[in-house]
Amino acid sequence: MNPNTPAPSTRLAEVWSDTVDLRHLAWAIGIGIAISVAGFFAASRWLRGIVASAELAHAYAMLAGLAGCVLAGVVCARLFPPKREVIEHGSTQDPAWRAEVLAELAEQPGGLGTLADLPEPVVRELKELDLYDLFAEPAAQPSPPSARAPAPQGSGKEALA
Repeated sequence: MNPNTPAPSTRLAEVWSDTVDLRHLAWAIGIGIAISVAGFFAASRWLRGIVASAELAHAYAMLAGLAGCVLAGVVCARLFPPKREVIEHGSTQDPAWRAEVLAELAEQPGGLGTLADLPEPVVRELKELDLYDLFAEPAAQPSPPSARAPAPQGSGKEALA
């Protein structure tokens, strides 16, 4: 089984918000059943000779079956790699979109604030994510005159006329 060859789209399905290959899913279910049931019966047989109570041996055997489920999950995760493709949308690279988002953030009650107000770990994280310059640019640009000073208030008579 070559993990680099893509599966045909007809074999792919969405299960619990994840993309799966239906053949791999069927194999994984079979492997899970085989390992967990084998673990249950092996532990049940072995524990009947060791534990005094049959009910207690059965309970421990169920725990062994659960451990088999976890083991089957590990085995299947190694056998069948994920089928999802992560695609980054280019909208975050669009300067107009960024300006619009920053304008919306600036209109919020707290405003954008300044980079000087941020703690050093946050500044480092912004730089690692290449977002530092995005927030430094609006601070460097002077705000438009309409945003700096409120519009002059009239007597209110103009609105009636």
